[in-house]
Amino acid sequence: MSRENKEIIAMLLAGGQGSRLNMLTENIAKPAVPFGGKYRIIDFTLSNCSNSGIYTIGVLTQYRPLELNKHIGIGSPWDLDRKDGGVTILAPFMGAKGGRWYKGTANAIYENFHFIEQYDPEFVLILSGDHIYKMDYSLMLDYHKEKAAEATIAVIGVPWEDTHKFGIMNIDESRRIIEFDEKPKKAKSNLASMGIYIFNWKTLKKYLVEDEADKKSHNDFGKNIIPNMLRDGISIYSYLFNGYWKDVGEVKSLWESNMDLLKEDSTLDLYDPNWKIYSKNPVNPPHYISNTGKVKSSLLNEGCIIHGEVNNCVLFPGVVVGENSVVVDSVIMPGVKIGERAMIKKSIIMSNVVIPAGAIIEDKANNGITLVNQ
Repeated sequence: MSRENKEIIAMLLAGGQGSRLNMLTENIAKPAVPFGGKYRIIDFTLSNCSNSGIYTIGVLTQYRPLELNKHIGIGSPWDLDRKDGGVTILAPFMGAKGGRWYKGTANAIYENFHFIEQYDPEFVLILSGDHIYKMDYSLMLDYHKEKAAEATIAVIGVPWEDTHKFGIMNIDESRRIIEFDEKPKKAKSNLASMGIYIFNWKTLKKYLVEDEADKKSHNDFGKNIIPNMLRDGISIYSYLFNGYWKDVGEVKSLWESNMDLLKEDSTLDLYDPNWKIYSKNPVNPPHYISNTGKVKSSLLNEGCIIHGEVNNCVLFPGVVVGENSVVVDSVIMPGVKIGERAMIKKSIIMSNVVIPAGAIIEDKANNGITLVNQ
């Protein structure tokens, strides 16, 4: 049975509130936050699925899902508008025993057994909708089969000083996971979980049922499901990923990841014709740079009008930069209007904000990132 015929289906966790992103997620879920000039964060995971030949995806939403649901629609940009399979939005729902929010990542999958069971898959791929990366999940599935694993966790090497931020995997010579440390104070390894799992569905189903019955459980993959499997001697292997991957859960990391796109040696290649990042694109005229406009080392998108100076920036569609204004090291989201003689440095300007003439925006005291809402 081919992957398109439901040997494997994906469950994409996209209900995060993203409170560390501050004002950026006041009205939208974290996966719907704009990124990279023309994308949303979730576009990377959806594009990875499509490029990997996985065309049956359940997107689990919860917090402020309207913008995310509108963006995904029927999945056309990712070739997921399919009669058999495709993309399905899975929100918390009212059942016979009442309704409730998902209690944790594991509970979210448990509550959607009905969606998974209709496809009777051999494997289930669990994904997060708030990371920036390009990854071929079919290679991870091949590895999972080769190891005869019951679960496989994608891992990436992180700086040792950052290990306390992640779930850390300790492995043996065969790359089998022997221990899982959730945000350890003193790590034995620097292999961090990427929040990407492949499970044999029959195995996962058993543990989800047991976890749901445990009233003391956090109903979480990292805190409960994985440790319980390790305790029982289930074969769990690590799949080492060597490409670009970033958790953009904070304002600083979101800004850094946008700036990474501007580096000439960026390892996140948006221009690879064999692995395109797809998105729902607005219809706008071409961008325009006037005779007073200057642009250097920047990403400009449709509908931008530049009369001032733009240096090392990511500009989303419909941005206007007034004459004699200077914008440096910044991310300017859709529809922003910057008046004349403004100075903006190292900032994220949120959608549709109007910056008045002569405004100065930069964090001189702390050299941090300035986030600007209307």
